[in-house]
Amino acid sequence: MTLPEVQNAISEKKICILIPTYNNEKTLRRVITGVLDYTESIIVINDGSTDSTPRILGQYPQITTVSLPENKGKGNGLKIGFRKAKELGFNYSITIDSDGQHYPDDLPVFVEALLNEEHDVLLIGNRNMSQDGIPKKSSFGNRFSNFWFWFETGIKLEDTQSGYRLYPLHKIPKKYFTPKFEFEIEIIVRTAWRHVPVKNVPIKVLYDPAERVSHFRPFKDFTRISILNTILVTITLLYIIPRNFINNFRKKSFKRFIKEDVLESDGSNRTKAFSIALGVFIGFSPLWGFHTLLTISLAVLFKLNKVLAFVASNVSFPPFIPFIIAASLFLGSPFVHSDSNILSSELNFELIKNNLLQYVIGSTILATTMSMILGIGTFFFLNRVNPDNN
Repeated sequence: MTLPEVQNAISEKKICILIPTYNNEKTLRRVITGVLDYTESIIVINDGSTDSTPRILGQYPQITTVSLPENKGKGNGLKIGFRKAKELGFNYSITIDSDGQHYPDDLPVFVEALLNEEHDVLLIGNRNMSQDGIPKKSSFGNRFSNFWFWFETGIKLEDTQSGYRLYPLHKIPKKYFTPKFEFEIEIIVRTAWRHVPVKNVPIKVLYDPAERVSHFRPFKDFTRISILNTILVTITLLYIIPRNFINNFRKKSFKRFIKEDVLESDGSNRTKAFSIALGVFIGFSPLWGFHTLLTISLAVLFKLNKVLAFVASNVSFPPFIPFIIAASLFLGSPFVHSDSNILSSELNFELIKNNLLQYVIGSTILATTMSMILGIGTFFFLNRVNPDNN
């Protein structure tokens, strides 16, 4: 794209450039000047800087500046910036760090990618983390973040930590729970949960130790990020995956669901059979309350089909529970000396408590047997109806 085309697209699409800054006096002027080559629609959030940042910003009367009295973290600055951008009538915001690592001449990359999309999208700059000068801890942190983002959303990205991003302002959540660096993880995960595509675009990156000022605190911020990911994973397993499965099932007829989500889902027939066997085993196991968490976690660990495993784990839905309890106690009785007669007893959790070992042994036998029967049966069935997918 030519410069006039980029400038025109920024204006027509109502895109602003959001620059959060905190004590980056060495690089701030260069970043603002570079962005001004493309647009004057710039919002700078001065997050309580104590250096010469206010004086530098005073040299640019054509841009919008929001000055905060004290530093409260990058996430807080971005939230305020997004709110200000929407107040000014913008639809999109491209965030660029003020520490000099991002190149303003990469702005056309985001603009062109947005123009090529039919729907709103959240774009993240994909840095070359293997180039010389990139700190090893940054590369590791990015791979760590990429994995958890994939686990929480099912979207595979090469870079989830870059601060150079394009946000669709009317598609991102309105309320957030994190104020600092972990905010940039929260917003992309929760936006993806709203069915907004999240994609990478290639950008350049500069790590200059003489200029760059990093405010990332390795121990504190990594701990905060780990806590956030723990919460997001829990929500993913207990709410997002079941929600998506139910919504997908509702949109399709049963026949279409079986055809598209079972027969034509990812993986070979063997993988699908193992996925169902795993789900059935967990569903019949005595680990009540943890079935979904265990099923999805193990499916991810062993690279199985998460949807099929989740569906199969629901063999223990409420109407079947009394029969599962009775079968478990019956199968476990030969291995435990017990005077209780399950046929004349009320089938409830009090009976399980009084015959816990018998129940655990029996349910393990039941889970193993049923998972083998249904897993093998599924394999032969899939081979019959879809023999090419082995």
